[in-house]
Amino acid sequence: MAEQTKYLLDESDMPTQWYNIVPDLPEPPPPPLNPGTGQPIGPEDLAPLFPMGLIQQEVSTDSYIDIPEAVLDVYRLWRPSPLYRARRLEKALGTPAHIYYKYEGVSPAGSHKPNTAVPQAYYNSVEGVTKLTTETGAGQWGTALAFACSLFDIDCEIWQVRASYDQKPYRKSMMEVFGGTVHPSPSELTEIGRKILADTPDTPGSLGIAISEAVEVAASHEDTRYALGSVLNHVLLHQTVIGEEAIAQMAMAGETPDLIVGCVGGGSNFGGLAFPFIRENLAGNLDCEILAVEPAACPTLTRGVYAYDFGDTAGMTPMMKMHTIGHDFVPDPIHAGGLRYHGMSPLLSHVYELGLMKAESRHQSECFAAGVEFARNEGIVPAPEPTHALAAAIDEAKKCIETGEEKVILTALCGHGHLDLAAYDKYLAGEVEDYEYPQERIDDALTRLPNLDL
Repeated sequence: MAEQTKYLLDESDMPTQWYNIVPDLPEPPPPPLNPGTGQPIGPEDLAPLFPMGLIQQEVSTDSYIDIPEAVLDVYRLWRPSPLYRARRLEKALGTPAHIYYKYEGVSPAGSHKPNTAVPQAYYNSVEGVTKLTTETGAGQWGTALAFACSLFDIDCEIWQVRASYDQKPYRKSMMEVFGGTVHPSPSELTEIGRKILADTPDTPGSLGIAISEAVEVAASHEDTRYALGSVLNHVLLHQTVIGEEAIAQMAMAGETPDLIVGCVGGGSNFGGLAFPFIRENLAGNLDCEILAVEPAACPTLTRGVYAYDFGDTAGMTPMMKMHTIGHDFVPDPIHAGGLRYHGMSPLLSHVYELGLMKAESRHQSECFAAGVEFARNEGIVPAPEPTHALAAAIDEAKKCIETGEEKVILTALCGHGHLDLAAYDKYLAGEVEDYEYPQERIDDALTRLPNLDL
């Protein structure tokens, strides 16, 4: 009998609760601050942007939160997602390591993003919201939210970072198929967009700018709220279905991971996989290394500072203590558009500061090389974002060739790259250039962090 490579849970085994890591941490994360007063924010500060159901999750100290049946019903379209052992990749590398990947590309949007888009649309619909605004980088989040809004009869307006809007035209098409309205960002539709275009008309845009535009529109319309695809606590909370399933599936495989590695931009995919395993580490049930991999072109964890900063370029959001390279950062238009954010999830930043995980950065050429090697052995073309984790996983597996260690490596394959083939075209043509963000630009951006002497 052939060795098993695919581990599937039954629908009845799908998690029915989201896991909140906050109560299990040695100390609580610093609170978000009101940008006007510098004081910790309350629910009333978030009410213009989010429904109360999500606000309660954002500040919750409960370890587990029940997933509503209406959300579970949609999850069943693709969850539980499969766990694979990459035996062909292992053989090609000649490594004794065991490589597993949790594949989220089976969702309707082709990524992990619907895990939070669906509950966000649901909680807004319960409170009578008729329209959601949002930003998107590579387009995976915008696609997921447009899909979720279509299920709950909510209009969806999306500002897509200009660089990705130009690079990935079929993402726009997919968002529009699901009923979303898509604008390149910065746009002439908002005050902040017009200002930035007047100052820098050829800007490639950034997630920070796109967030500012979406927030501006949501805050000025009574029937409209804002939805965020990463960074915030409730977003990472919703993604923990990934890690909870992976724990059960690794048990099916009869193994426990020695290393968990994932790509990281805002933190939702990585936190979703890692948090349940960190819980097991803290409880003494596991002893696995947790590694986040980010692009060298946007090095928030590895070269940013841990400080209070705005989540957007215009300074309209609460100030959050997080790893940041400055809220007015405009990155080089690397192909991993979902990783081009100036900050990092405050909760994930706090976990990093506590020493519960490690981080490193990678250049995009080595990541694309890993993506191609993975595709040619495992048959899945990965999105550019998870190729960062694949590059690290492959390097770790190669180290095991010399040591002979049968290390168990688990990675998050957070989405497929079927709409990212233009980026692979450039790589295969030798046109992908590596870019390391200059330290002087980071230093300059950090001089404009918020002044908390209010």
